[in-house]
Amino acid sequence: MRKDRYILAVESSCDETSVAVIKNDTELLSNIIASQVESHKRFGGVVPEVASRHHVEVITTCFQDALSEAGLRACDLDAVAVTYGPGLVGALLVGLSAAKAFAWANHLPLIPVNHMAGHLMAARVEKELSYPLLALLVSGGHTELVYVEHEGDYKIVGETRDDAVGEAYDKVGRIMGLTYPAGREIDQLAHQGVDRYDFPRAMLKENNLDFSFSGLKSAFINLHHNASQKGEELSKEDLAASFQAAVLDILMAKTKKALKDYPVKTLVVAGGVAANQGLRERLAQEITDVDAVIPPLRLCGDNAGMIALAAAIEYKQANVAPLSLNAKPSLTFERLD
Repeated sequence: MRKDRYILAVESSCDETSVAVIKNDTELLSNIIASQVESHKRFGGVVPEVASRHHVEVITTCFQDALSEAGLRACDLDAVAVTYGPGLVGALLVGLSAAKAFAWANHLPLIPVNHMAGHLMAARVEKELSYPLLALLVSGGHTELVYVEHEGDYKIVGETRDDAVGEAYDKVGRIMGLTYPAGREIDQLAHQGVDRYDFPRAMLKENNLDFSFSGLKSAFINLHHNASQKGEELSKEDLAASFQAAVLDILMAKTKKALKDYPVKTLVVAGGVAANQGLRERLAQEITDVDAVIPPLRLCGDNAGMIALAAAIEYKQANVAPLSLNAKPSLTFERLD
């Protein structure tokens, strides 16, 4: 009989400390997440030094809790996986150091995982993915269109030239006086308002798959600032609706163009912004010719479960790193020529 395979995965690229255990290819036995959101709210965003210190405080407990919930001991594991980029360098180094120490102490191979591959492969818990596929990855730090010809082969075909979409949500939310992180609240407000402001949709007429959200963010800030100077009060609901409509128009237009340029049967939409209800509604309405797969909400944000799902593929491909593996905060997929 085939022996079951168990991989422990570690994620600490930003402000979530997480450790998970996966059985074989897709069965998550545990996915412990220690969130730092409450600590960073007062700053209106993630403070790298604060994030690193929080990771140090809780990561050992996360290891213990993940193994306990999975009902396993270190000797039952077959490998240790870890996010080594992209992300905040200090935060990455905490998780990387812990994973390497655990792997060394227990004589286990170390599997390096790209954080964005984790977001993409989180969709594997929904159904078995068919290849080639196209992925729209939307998060606080990244906005990318990725072509995956086969398992483990990730190539960027489009990406943001300035702000990531999640970053734009948080900056706009700060201007509106919303609590960090602002994406969920903007989404909720958008469903209560109407698109009355003519915000720009950048790069829609250009013959490429790249994104730009800087102009949209600046237009929003200017409108809000000018109204404030004149003593005018703008509807938060309508501001949110107009901003989100512009964001979704850009995302949908580029995604549909990518599907024409790279014919596939499966579209994966993943990352923290994939939890956005407005985006999910637009996908259901407008993407009808391919199978659109979105990870469950619990796997959209940063978590070690998604790293474990990506690591299962890397393990099968014998992608093992030496214990000298270092953090790569600017790690990216290759661009498809």
